[in-house]
Amino acid sequence: MSKKSVMCKSLVAATAAGCLSVAAAAPAVLTIESWRNDDLPIWRDQIIPVFEKRHPDIKVKFMPMAPTEYNAALNSKLDAGTAGDLVSCRPFDGSLQLYQKGRLASLNSLKGLDNFTPVAKTAWSTDDGKTTFCVPIAAVIHGFIYNKDAFEKTGAKVPATVDEFFATLNKLKAAGSYVPLAMGTKDGWETASMGFQNIGPNYYKGEEGRKALVAGKAKLTDAQWVEPFRVLARWKPYLGEGFESQTYPDSQNLFTLGRAAIYPAGSWEIPGFEKQARFKLGVFAPPVQKAGDKCYISDHPDIGLGLNAKSPNAAQAKVFLEWVASPEFASLYANALPGFFSLNKTPVELKNALAREFVSWRGKCESTIRPTYQILSRGTPDLEGQSWIAGSAVINGSVTPEAAAQKLQKGLDGWYKPAK
Repeated sequence: MSKKSVMCKSLVAATAAGCLSVAAAAPAVLTIESWRNDDLPIWRDQIIPVFEKRHPDIKVKFMPMAPTEYNAALNSKLDAGTAGDLVSCRPFDGSLQLYQKGRLASLNSLKGLDNFTPVAKTAWSTDDGKTTFCVPIAAVIHGFIYNKDAFEKTGAKVPATVDEFFATLNKLKAAGSYVPLAMGTKDGWETASMGFQNIGPNYYKGEEGRKALVAGKAKLTDAQWVEPFRVLARWKPYLGEGFESQTYPDSQNLFTLGRAAIYPAGSWEIPGFEKQARFKLGVFAPPVQKAGDKCYISDHPDIGLGLNAKSPNAAQAKVFLEWVASPEFASLYANALPGFFSLNKTPVELKNALAREFVSWRGKCESTIRPTYQILSRGTPDLEGQSWIAGSAVINGSVTPEAAAQKLQKGLDGWYKPAK
């Protein structure tokens, strides 16, 4: 056999081997950790397919868990080295601690981060603002979602003040056809998030009050911080039988099945409620104390996406994060999940009427973040976790508003020393 024939055969063999190698190469598979289990169908059917069409060499799996289990489960996975490549980031202190422990990678060099203002990045950046470790995705707004049909049938009016709110609850209760308020106290976080942090800003004046608390110029035992607990205690007669053992999904079902008239809510409920409810939905802002009072809303950076520092697919994960930072993703996400308002600089045209109503409050009221999320939950006991317990206890009637506030302040005083 000639030397030329041998070379040709070798070349053919090498080419065939190369083809086999390419054919055998499987796409990289990225896993997203999240607490948003309600969003699984939307990520799977609407969001991820758009990315995978542009990047056929990368597959993405959205793997959510129950919201109340997320923090502990994620920490365990990160410690064991079994966490997904991409980590859904709760805002402020919790995610900051993950970065400080080396669990989340710096994203300072990521293309697309300049699509966000420094304010938008604050919830997922170090205190000095020099390092960002999660791509900002969306903020949520608190308020109340109500059953329009129930209001029409009972003659209940949409309230603007606290007195009107309780008059509406009394009207609904007297009618006897609906549970006035759909909220339970078993899970705890609802009483903090959709209870205290929903109505509270109108009492402690939003950012003014929150910053005073952080600075040590105000205490949780001050009147403006105790009063929201007093109002929450008044909710008890309107929550329905067995609310003490009612979970978050129970509350959702109670409302969407048409058995309750008002749901203390976050804007994130819009997609699920619109899909499940067979009645007209409306929304109203947290009632002010008196007509003409300035209004404040909880307008909270809620979710970002970070990179597991030990991801074996870091390069592909960064490709996905660059897409998450894009205007295309911002529009897709905000309209696929109405009620999650994009933090991207690029304006997003919202198609959903309820989402537009929620976001319209920004033009009327002052926005603030949840008071327990930045700085005040970095020690033990953390203020956020303790507020879950306090809110439930106050509504259950097992603790007075004053005692709850005293306990929270005592816990905070045990470790937190305001900077001078």
